[in-house]
Amino acid sequence: MVNFGKKLAADQVEEWKGYYINYKLMKKMLKQYVQQTQIGGKDCEQILKEFSRVLDDQIERIVLFLLQQQGHLASRIEDLGAQRAAIARHVDTSRVFELRETYREVGRDLVKLLRFVDMNATGLRKILKKFDKRFGYRFTDYYVTTRANHPYSQLQQVFKQVGIVAVAGALSRNLAYLEDEHRGSFLSIYDNPSVVLKDPIIDQVNNAVQKLTHATNFMQYLGQHALIVQDDSQSEPEDTVNDGSYHFMSLMLNLVNTFLYMVNTYIIVPTADDYSVSLGAAPTVCGIIIGSMAVAQVFSSVYFSAWSNKSYFRPLVFSSIMLFSGNLLYALAYDLNSLTVLLIGRILCGLGSARAVNRRYISDCVPLKTRLQASAGFVSASALGMACGPGLAGFLQTKFTIYSLTFNQSTLPGWLMSISWLLYLVWLWFSFKEPEHFAKAAASAPPSESSHQESANLEEGLAQPLLIGSEDRLDENSEDNDDTADSKKSHEPATSFVAAYKLLTPSVKVQLLIYFMLKYAMEILLSESSVVTTYYFNWDTSAVAIFLAILGLTVLPVNAVVGSYVTNWFEDRQILLASEIMVLIGIIMSFRYTSHYSIPQYVSSALITFVFAEVLEGVNLSLLSRVMSSRLSRGTYNGGLLSTEAGTLARVVADATITGAGYLGTDMLLNVTLLPPLVISIVSIVATFCTYNTLF
Repeated sequence: MVNFGKKLAADQVEEWKGYYINYKLMKKMLKQYVQQTQIGGKDCEQILKEFSRVLDDQIERIVLFLLQQQGHLASRIEDLGAQRAAIARHVDTSRVFELRETYREVGRDLVKLLRFVDMNATGLRKILKKFDKRFGYRFTDYYVTTRANHPYSQLQQVFKQVGIVAVAGALSRNLAYLEDEHRGSFLSIYDNPSVVLKDPIIDQVNNAVQKLTHATNFMQYLGQHALIVQDDSQSEPEDTVNDGSYHFMSLMLNLVNTFLYMVNTYIIVPTADDYSVSLGAAPTVCGIIIGSMAVAQVFSSVYFSAWSNKSYFRPLVFSSIMLFSGNLLYALAYDLNSLTVLLIGRILCGLGSARAVNRRYISDCVPLKTRLQASAGFVSASALGMACGPGLAGFLQTKFTIYSLTFNQSTLPGWLMSISWLLYLVWLWFSFKEPEHFAKAAASAPPSESSHQESANLEEGLAQPLLIGSEDRLDENSEDNDDTADSKKSHEPATSFVAAYKLLTPSVKVQLLIYFMLKYAMEILLSESSVVTTYYFNWDTSAVAIFLAILGLTVLPVNAVVGSYVTNWFEDRQILLASEIMVLIGIIMSFRYTSHYSIPQYVSSALITFVFAEVLEGVNLSLLSRVMSSRLSRGTYNGGLLSTEAGTLARVVADATITGAGYLGTDMLLNVTLLPPLVISIVSIVATFCTYNTLF
C-alpha cells in the first residue's frame, strides 16, 4: 500500500506542484510540536492557534488557485459556446466533430482539477486526524466548526465546491446541445433530466464530482449497503480481475445464496409463535427460535470470512449442507414434539450463513466494470429475500399428512427451504467455478507447503481485499508512517478482534453503535410482530405475512429515492442525523400509551421505524467506509465483518429481549421491548452530535 505522502507526490500535476497542500511540512510541524510540548516550550493553546493559521494559509492558497482554474475553464467554455453558435447557423460536420473534441479536452482538464481538489481534501482530513491522534484532543472538531460554518468559509470551497459543479454542468449542457443540434433536435438537457448524455468524458467528470461532493446514485447507494463500493472507481489501479477469468454463473450462485438465506431467515417469522405454542412453549419463545439463527451467525461470520481466503466453492457447499440439514430438523421438530430439535435446526441454519463469502466473491472475483452492479445485486437480493420470506409463509396455510409426517403452516417453511437448498446444492456442484487465483495456488504449491500456508493465512487473517480497491484506499484514521521504519507494519490488516478494536476511532465506534441500534429496532419490530398483532388486533398468519412483506418491499423504492435524489441534496451526516431522529420518533409512536392500541398507530409507527432504519443503514455504511482505517478494509477481521457482527449481536439481543419480556406477560411485551431501542437511539443521537464534525 502506498502511503498518502508518497501518493500525493506521485499524483501531482507537474505545473500545479506549488499549489498542493504541503503535507510533508505539516507532518514535520506536528513532530516539532510534540517535542516542544514535552520540554515545555509551547502550550497546547498556542500550538492550536499557530497550526490553525498554517492550515488557513494552505487552504487559502488551494482555494485561490482553484478559483483561478475555474475561471480559465469557464472562459474556454464561453469561447467554445460562441463557436458552437456559429456552427448552428452553418452546419459543418467536420467542425462539429472538432468542436466536440475540444469540449472533451476541457472535460479532461476539469477532471484533473477535480482530482486536485480531492487530493487536497484528503490531505486536510488526514492531517486533522493526525493532529488529534498526536495531541489527544479534538482539534478537528474545533477547526471544522469554526471554519466550515463561517460565512466566509474557504474550507467549504474544498469539501463542497459548487463552482466546479457549475462548470461541469456547463460542459455537459454544451456537449448535449452540440449532439442535439447535429441531430436536428431542439430539446434541452433540462427538458429531459432523465436522459443522460452518453460521453466517456462526462462519465469521468460525474464520477469525480460525486467523489468530491459525496453525491451518489441508486446503484452506488445500494452498493454501499454491502460495504463494497469504493467512492471513486476512476482512481482504481489496473483491474486484477479480467473478463476471461470472470464467471457469471458463479456470481449468480452467490446472489442466489444471499437471496435464499434471507428468505430462510424471515420465512418463519409469521408462524414462529404458533410453532412454539404447538410444542408446549409460550408464544414469546419465538424470540429465541428466530434469534438462535443469529447466535450461530456470530461465529459463522468469522470462520466463513477466514475460509474465503482460500476457497469460495467449499464454503458454499458447506453452507448449503448446513442449511439443508437445519431446515430438515426444523420441519421434523413438530412430529418429534421437540423444541430442542427445533432450536438445533435453526442453529445449523445460522452456522450456514455464507454472506461473508458472497460479499468477498463480489469484491475479489468480479471485474471492475460490473462490480457496482454486482454489489447492488447483493443488496437487492437481500431485500427481496427479506420481503419474499414472510410473503411465502402467507401461502403455506394448509395442513396434510404424508407417511406420518405433518405438513402445516409451521413445518412447511422448513420443508420448502430444505428442498430449495438441496436443489441449490446440486446447481452449485455442477455450475460453480473456483476463481483462477485459488486454482493456480493449489497447482503450484506442494501439498504440504500449500496446507501449511493455508493454515498460516487462516490464523494470521491475511486475505485478499474485502472492499474494492482496499489496497489503494487512503487510510483516514491510522498513522501515516511513510517516513518511519515500521511503515509496512502500520498498514498490515488486523489479525484479531482485539487488534481490530484498537483501530476503532470514536467516529467509527459511533457508526457501529448506530448500526447496532438500527438492527436492534428492526429486529424487535419484525420478530414480535406476530405476537403483538395477534394479541391486539387478532391478525391471522396471512395478515402478518402480508404486513411483513409490504415492509420488506419498501426497501428498494426507498433506497431508489434516497440514492437518486436525497443524497445529492444533503450531506451524508445530515441524512444520518435526520434518519436517527425519525427512527426515534417511530419508536416513541410505537408505545402503547392507553388501553386502546389501534392498527393505524401500529402500522404507521412501524413504517416510520422500518423505512428510516433502512435509510439510516445505507448512509451509516457509507460513512463507515470513509472513516474506517484502511487496515480494516482487508484481512479476516475487516470492517465488513465488524459491521456484520454488530448487526448480528443486535439481532441476538433483541430476540432474547422478546423472550425475556414474555415472562412479564403479553400485555407488557410491546412497551418493555421498545425501551432498550429507545434508550440506545437517544444515546446514538447524542454520540452523533459529539462526532458530527469528524464525519466528512
